Amino acid sequence: MTGSQPVSGRVLGIDPGLSRCGVAVLDGSGRAPALHHAGVLRTGADEPVGGRLAQVRGELAALLDRCRPAVVAVERVLFNANVRTAMGVAQAAGVALLAAAEAGVAAVEYTPSQVKATVAGTGDADKRQVGLMVATALGLSTAPTPADAADAVAVALCHLQRHAAGALAAGSGATAATSGAAEGGRIARAAAQAQPGAPVVVARGEVARPDQQERR
Repeated sequence: MTGSQPVSGRVLGIDPGLSRCGVAVLDGSGRAPALHHAGVLRTGADEPVGGRLAQVRGELAALLDRCRPAVVAVERVLFNANVRTAMGVAQAAGVALLAAAEAGVAAVEYTPSQVKATVAGTGDADKRQVGLMVATALGLSTAPTPADAADAVAVALCHLQRHAAGALAAGSGATAATSGAAEGGRIARAAAQAQPGAPVVVARGEVARPDQQERR
C-alpha cells in the first residue's frame, strides 16, 4: 500500500477465480463485523490468460490500496475433477497472494471446509446455509450477491470468527466472552432455521450490493 497504514481489524476476503474473483472487505474492529465492500472482479474468457491474471492483480492492488486491510484471507484451492477450472482458480489464488505480499499485507488461507465449519457450524454446509449465516452475522436481510461475493464475505468472516475464538481461548476478558456468547447464540438459532424445509428468518438490515465499479 502506498504510504497508507492498514486499518486494524479490517480483512479482505477473496474467493479466487479467473473468470470471477469474489472480493469482500469486513471491518471487525467493532462489537460485530461490518461489511465495508463486496463485489466481483471479472475477466473475459476470450482474453489471454496472462492478461487476465494481470487484470486481477491490478484490481486487487487497487482494492488493497483503497480499503487498507490488515489481513488478506484467501480460500485455499483443493483438488477439483475439472482440471481446467482448478487451474484457473489456483492461478487466481496465486495472484491474490502475490498482490498481498506486494502490498505488505499478511495473508492467510482457509480450505472450503474450514470456512463452512467456522461460519455455518459444519463443513458440509451448502451455499444456502452459509449465505444465511453470513447475513445473520452481518445483520443483513439477505447475503450479498452474486454468489462469488457472498463466498468472499464468508472467507473474511471465517478469519474474523477464528481470530475472535482464539482471543477468547487466550482469556481476552469478560466483555469479549459475553459478546462471543451472544453472537454464538444468534448464529445457533439461525443455523436451526437453515435446515431444509424450515422457515427462513433473517436479521433486519440493508442489503449489501456489489461494487458498482466492477470491470470486465
